[in-house]
Amino acid sequence: MHEIITKSVDRMKKTVTNLHSEFDAIRTGRASAALFDKIRVDYYGNKTPLNQVANISIPEARLIVIQPWEKNLIGEIEKAILGSELGLNPSNDGKVIRINIPPLTEDRRKELVKLAKGQAEQSRVAVRNIRRDGNEELKKMLKDKGLTEDEEKQAGEDLQKETDNYIKEIDKVLADKEKEIMEI
Repeated sequence: MHEIITKSVDRMKKTVTNLHSEFDAIRTGRASAALFDKIRVDYYGNKTPLNQVANISIPEARLIVIQPWEKNLIGEIEKAILGSELGLNPSNDGKVIRINIPPLTEDRRKELVKLAKGQAEQSRVAVRNIRRDGNEELKKMLKDKGLTEDEEKQAGEDLQKETDNYIKEIDKVLADKEKEIMEI
């Protein structure tokens, strides 16, 4: 019984962790190295994460500097950034790539908030599905005489409490991201 709840809670934690990483990839008006987490660069025929072929630094609030470990990668990195959905315009001086983060327009901010709300809702649905799976396992244990009705009922209530806690956490993460997106 406890292992079902523990397993469900672990899956719920992973759902919230995944939401955090999804939100890290949403561009706000501020520079962030996390924007480039999903960008892959063609490195000797292999698609390699950008942070494994270059140093990414943020010297100012709206500036990102990318310094490739090998100079011949500068064109590939620039091409990967331009091909991404970030909408950023890199410029290079032959040694480093500089990217100015332009302030977001009001319309773009609203689009990003809508995107964040959609991702948060997917996470809420995932948490509820985890609860459903846990409840089904509890019912199966009850049917197989592995649990009494009282134990099954108590475990179901515990699972619901955990579900409520994780839904609240998702709502808080969303509220924080909305605030971050909307601040100028």
